[in-house]
Amino acid sequence: MAKLYFRYGSMNCGKTTHLIQVAHNYEEANCKVLVLKPDDDTKGDDYIVSRLNVQRKVDYWIKKEESIKEIIENHVNISCILVDEAEFLTVSQVDELYEITKEMNIPVICYGIRCDFQMNGFTASPRLLLLADDIEEMKNICKYGCGNKATQNMRLKNGIPVFEGDQKLIDDENAKQQNYEYMSVCGECYLKARKKILYKKR
Repeated sequence: MAKLYFRYGSMNCGKTTHLIQVAHNYEEANCKVLVLKPDDDTKGDDYIVSRLNVQRKVDYWIKKEESIKEIIENHVNISCILVDEAEFLTVSQVDELYEITKEMNIPVICYGIRCDFQMNGFTASPRLLLLADDIEEMKNICKYGCGNKATQNMRLKNGIPVFEGDQKLIDDENAKQQNYEYMSVCGECYLKARKKILYKKR
């Protein structure tokens, strides 16, 4: 029986690059894959784009109201479904992906992050952690140079950490023009930076 996989990690740990490589491996073996991403992810429009500048056109850019089962019902001989930025899916779409693995025997590999820049969960990530048959953490190193494993996603404005704002701020050219960026850090460095910012506000 096919499995639902959730491969998660902090930003810039290579999730999208890994997805593109997996898709390539399937296609090299003459197997059909479907690459999906939620339309909340506007970076690259209908492409998935890695930070190594590797990109691939998605087969479907999924809207929140869309049924993934309906999207794939006209396709035959699907060997694998790959989902980038899976944290932006809805809970019902995650449920559908789980059902697809069990009812249609198609493996589904979802790539995403667990929590946002405030350490709050995204809509789909908790559901993926509950339903996935196989959960794998993709490792990254804290960008503060402490050598610890990066587990959190820190948002910066003009190079300074910020801990308030909308949950969704896509790391694209528009964000860069507003001087926003993200940095993957360990929990210890995240808490130190947050305490420092809160102390300055007193």
